[in-house]
Amino acid sequence: MAATELAPGRHFAGLRIERLIGRGANGAVYAVTDPAAGEGPQAWRALKLLAPQGGDAGDDAAAEAAEAADRLAREAATLQRLVHPGIVRVHRAGGTQGRPWLLMELLGGVDLTRYTRPARLLPEPVVARIGERLARALAHAHARGVVHRDLKPANVVVDWAADRIVLTDFGLAAVAGAERTRTGLVLGSPAFMAPELLAGAPPDAQTDLYALGVLLYQLLTGELPFDAPALGELLRRIAAALQQDLRQLDLVARLGGDE
Repeated sequence: MAATELAPGRHFAGLRIERLIGRGANGAVYAVTDPAAGEGPQAWRALKLLAPQGGDAGDDAAAEAAEAADRLAREAATLQRLVHPGIVRVHRAGGTQGRPWLLMELLGGVDLTRYTRPARLLPEPVVARIGERLARALAHAHARGVVHRDLKPANVVVDWAADRIVLTDFGLAAVAGAERTRTGLVLGSPAFMAPELLAGAPPDAQTDLYALGVLLYQLLTGELPFDAPALGELLRRIAAALQQDLRQLDLVARLGGDE
C-alpha cells in the first residue's frame, strides 16, 4: 500500500473509506460512505482524492500536482452547474490535510472502453440509444455554457441494470467566458479532437458533438476513424478527414439512416 493510500475503515473528511476503486499518477478514487447521507445504499459515494500538495517534490512534479488540483477544482465548479441524469452528480468538494478532494455519486456499471473491442461490440440499436442519451446530456451542459472537451469511451459509464448512461470526468471542461487554454496547448484526447481544435479554435458545442461522432464510430466498428502510431500523423489524418466511410460497412442503413 502506498504511503498516501487510505486503508478501509479509516475516516477522512468525515467520510468512512470502504475500498479503493482505482489510482492514478496524482491521486486515487475510493468508495466511501457518508454519515451525513444516512444509512444504506444512499450513503455510498465516490471520493476522488489527490495526493498531498507541496513537500519535497521537484519543479515538474509540483507543477503537475498544481495542474491536477486546478482540474479537480474546475471539475467541482463545473459539475455544480449541471444536474442531469446523464451527468455524474457532485455532492461537495474541499481540501483536508493538504489534499484536495471531490465527493461524487458512486456509479455502478463499467465504462464504454469495454465495448470498443471488436469481440464485444454492442448491437447497433444499443449504440443509437447511447448516442441519444449522451446527446441529451451534452445539450444540458451546452445550454449552461459548459463544454466537456474530453468525451471518449473511458469517460462514459453505462449501468445496464439501472438503465443509466452517464458522462463523467469534467476535469478539462471549458466554461463560457472562463477559457484559459494556452495557444498551442493540446488538451483532451487527440483521436477525439475536431480539426478546428487542432487549428487553434476554442472548444465549443460542435467540438463535443464531433467527439461524440468519433465515440459512436468506435462503438460501431471497433476502430477509431483516425488512428496512427505517431501523434503528428494522427493529426494530419484528422485534418485531412482520411477516415473510412461508415456507409461502406452498411451500418448507416441498419441504424435507420439515409444512404
